[in-house]
This record gives sequence, C-alpha cells and structure tokens, in this order.
Amino acid sequence: MALLVAVMTVLAFGIVAGSGAGAADGGGLAERGLAERGLAGPGGRGHAETLPRTPSPALKLKEWAKQQVRADKQRRANPRATKPIPGLKIPSRVNGPSARTAAATSALVLYDTAGPYGFLGELYGMATANLAGRFGAVTAKPVSQYTAGQVDQHTATIYIGSTYYGGGIPDAVPDAFYSDVATTAKPVVWINDNIWTLANKIGVANFTAKYGWDPTNSYFDPIGDVTRVDYKTQPLSRTVPDGGDNGVLRPYVTDPSLVTTLAVANDTSTTPVTTFPWALRSSNLTYLGEIPYSYVNETDRIIAWHDLLFDVLAPDTPTRHRAILRLEDISPNSDTTQLMNIARYLAGQRIPYAFQVIPVYNDPNGAGNDGVPENVTLAQRPLVVAALKYMLANGGRIVAHGYTHQYKDVANPYNGVTGDDFEFFRAHINADDRVVFDGPVPEDSETWAAGRLTAGKAAYGTVGLPEPTIWTTPHYAASALDYGVIKQHYAARLERSLFFSGQLSGGPVDGQRYIGQFFPYPVRDVNGATVLPENLGNYEPVSQNNHPARYPADIIRAARYNLAVRDGFASTFYHPYFPVAPLREIVRGIRDLGYTFVDPATLIQ
Repeated sequence: MALLVAVMTVLAFGIVAGSGAGAADGGGLAERGLAERGLAGPGGRGHAETLPRTPSPALKLKEWAKQQVRADKQRRANPRATKPIPGLKIPSRVNGPSARTAAATSALVLYDTAGPYGFLGELYGMATANLAGRFGAVTAKPVSQYTAGQVDQHTATIYIGSTYYGGGIPDAVPDAFYSDVATTAKPVVWINDNIWTLANKIGVANFTAKYGWDPTNSYFDPIGDVTRVDYKTQPLSRTVPDGGDNGVLRPYVTDPSLVTTLAVANDTSTTPVTTFPWALRSSNLTYLGEIPYSYVNETDRIIAWHDLLFDVLAPDTPTRHRAILRLEDISPNSDTTQLMNIARYLAGQRIPYAFQVIPVYNDPNGAGNDGVPENVTLAQRPLVVAALKYMLANGGRIVAHGYTHQYKDVANPYNGVTGDDFEFFRAHINADDRVVFDGPVPEDSETWAAGRLTAGKAAYGTVGLPEPTIWTTPHYAASALDYGVIKQHYAARLERSLFFSGQLSGGPVDGQRYIGQFFPYPVRDVNGATVLPENLGNYEPVSQNNHPARYPADIIRAARYNLAVRDGFASTFYHPYFPVAPLREIVRGIRDLGYTFVDPATLIQ
C-alpha cells in the first residue's frame, strides 16, 4: 500500500519524509488519475513496501537527543578531569588506513549498552554489523567487553558511541580500548560520542600531534540546522524532525595538514552557510560526527557511510554500479494485459529483472469485490500463469512474496486484501493517518511461519512454475523468529528488513524496539542470512499516510546519489498495474547514470 508509499526507511528507527516529489511527467500525471479512480492496486489503492515512518515510542529517540544535547553543554561549561593512561607511548601517525595483512577480511563492531538509552547501542551495532557483513566476518559485542589486543586481530574496528558518558553514567569504555586505538596501525572508525575521552586518556597534546584536531574543544552545540552533507560529488540530504536532532560534532582542527575531510556538513541556519567536517580521517582514525542511522531516506547522508566502509575494510575495491529491478505484488488476480505490457517492454530492452508472486489472492470480506469474498489460486488463473512463464523465458526471475500478503479477515491495517495488508506483522492507522507497527501477529511461531511458507511453495510446482529461491517479506515486516524460518527456506531475501533488540545480545527479543534497514549492496546479516539490496524505493504517484508521492525523477535522483558508493546498487521496484511510460523513464534514467541491470540471483553466494 502507499503505507508504504514513498517507501522510506527507519534505518535506525525513524523515518522522515522521502526525498521529495519530483516534477511529474505526462505518465505520472496520467497515472495519478488512475489511482484517484481506485484502479491502481488489486485492493483499490496504490501501495508499496516500506518500513515504519514513525519511530516506535519505545525507542525514546527524542529523549535520547535531548540528553545528548544537555550532556554536551555540561561538558563545555564544566570540563571533567580525566586521568591519562600512565606509561602510554603513542607511535607516529600512519598515512590513512593500513593495508590488510590477512587474506580474510574481518570487522570488530563495538557498541554501548550503558545508561537509560543503552538499548539503542545494540540496534546501532546490528545495523553496523549488517553493513560490515558485505565484506567478510564480523564480531559484534558491547564495548565494555573489549579486551586488550582485539583491534589488531581484525581488519578494522568500528565503535558506535551512543551513550554520552559523564554525569551519572560512568565510562564503560575500557582503558585497553582507548590505548589500542591510539597505538594500533589498523584502521579504527569512531562514531559520535566519547572521542574527547580518548583524547584525554592518551593526552590532548598527544592526540592533536597525531591526529591534528582537538576533540576536547569540539562540540555538538550549537545544534544549528545541518540539512545537507556533501560527499564526493553528491549533495546528500539530512532531515531530522523537530526535537530529534542531537547535532553533529564540529571538529576543532589544530593542524589541517594532518586532517582529510571526507564529507562536509552544511549548516543552513547561518548566512553564509557554515560548513565543517561531517567525517574526517587522520592517521589510522576515521571519525563521523553523528550516528548515521537515525531519520534517513533514499538520498540521505547514510550513503556516505555506506561507501566509507570500503576505505577501512576493502580499499582496493574497483568501482562498478549495478542495478536491480523487481516487479511487485503479482497475484492470481493480476491483470494479464498489464503484466504482458510490462514484460514485453523489459524483454525488448533485454533487462534481467525479478518479479514477485503472491501465490494465493484472498479478499475475505469482499472489500474489492462488492462485498463478495474471493479466494483465488494460481491454478485458477491459467492466463496469469502463462504471463509468468513468458517473464521467466524473457529475463525474469521469480521471487516469493508471502503466501497471501494479508492477515485473516481483519484490517491489517487497511482491508484484509492481498497486497494491501501485512501478513506476518500487525499494524494500524492512527489518528494522524500514519501506519503504526504493532508487532508480530498473536500466533507467531516457527510452526506457524513455516506452515505459510510451505503452503506458498506448494502452489508453484502444481502450475509448472519453478520454486523460488529468493523471498521478499510482505511490507518488509516480520518477527525475528519469522526471519529465521525464512532463512531455512530461501537462499536470500530481496528487501529492507527489521532487526530487533535482543537479537545480537542473545537476550529476550523485544518486538517494540527495532531498527529498519536498507542496504546499498548484498550483505550477510547478523543472523547469517543473505539480504539483497533495495535502496531506491518505488514509483508511487499518489501520496498516502503522510508519505509524499514519488515520481521517476525521485528514483533517478536517489540512484544518482548512490553513485557515491563505489560498488553500490540502484535497486528499485515497480507495480505492473501502472503503465509502461513511468517505468521506461526510470529504466532509461538509471541506465544513463551508468548502471547495469543484473539478475539478483547472480548475487547470491
């Protein structure tokens, strides 16, 4: 559904309005008319896949931001004395990330768990570990469990500082970590908080001599209004809701010759615009002035972080740009003329693509059939099956998209109709017209989930279709348990996904605390599953549920920004009940940027 209209992500927990509506072309305006007449989707409404636009209240993101701002102001007003580590000898600086000495790549991801918002650290740690899974093995654990020498056992180390230590929160970072960061030649990435404590622990004079800037005189305040981050040639967006911004650390550079600015923050609250490093590198240390996972969309500064990981984990990676196209929400009730119009166009363009199939169409309340319930299988629609076989013979790759893509006979959140509603998660629409994620369905279990997957698989062979090896979760939402079952049945997921508090630590899984994430390249996630990228969103000419409309220009712009990722993807999807014209514009625009469309199955290792 347009629930899911602009198809944006929470990345860590919050999603802002998308990349904005671009100029509509003739095709977009024509399709707007179709949707307004209720002819867009199988349930009478336009729709798409997405992750929750509004962060779960359990995450307390605005409260966390306010605590960060208060703590930073207190540090500026009353600097806390920190005793340096005795006997520490700081070696001379190295010129950027050191070359790998081992054949295998491994990342050490460290995160905070202390304080009233310590639960956020695990979620940020999962997001980081998932991205690092693109490059090789990953070890992720609380920074408090760090032991001496572990930095040198990995290709690179990434620390996400989400707890601002000081006041009533004792420093949980071991001295061994502070010491190893300053003495290793291995690349270290430090994100957000507590970099000033590192400087104090090794001595501010030692820090500035090696790294060329002084964190003890660098502050998040003034918060200002950083609305853009420039990376390479791309002006990446940064949109944070009122009260949710904890700022970007403004580095006080003491020796510019030692500092390389990697990305530039633009504070547009001043005239002229104030610029300062959003990310910088000096010696073996890369620093990001904020946690990049909060409130993101397809054109966001998260793109810079996606690429910076190559610098520390795979610096020799050659540049290439590939694209993935998938057709969305094909069910037994799909219109075969619409399917064939799209399929013939893609065949003529020789474009490999994925097409998602919901094997059973269910409308238990007759919401789209004048009150008469419908349940339709593929076996009952031979013309649809014939269209799917044409797709398979002409560049298409079949992908499973749930069993019925709806839940029982209830509004979840719309009408109970296939393609419109969630299948593995509960959701409702609140008074502000926002889709709110409520958590796993009541009967969620391995047996229940496996039953739906098995029933869905059985529907393909009976009509002569191959059993899919790739899966996309309906509306990108399932429980941690469901994802585990999906991994047992499918070689990969092509989607954005949810990751829950407790999954990384091994503690109880909290269905109300989760991070949604999209990927710019294939990854091996923290559960060992292969997840293929979808990072551009989709064409949706009508706004709904506080999501703006998205036109071909928006998708193409997101693809252009993702050129900053040296081995990144432009992955989008399209509903075949829309006409060919907008898809033609999207495909042409992505190709003109230099992307090559590939079969997603070739990305599974």
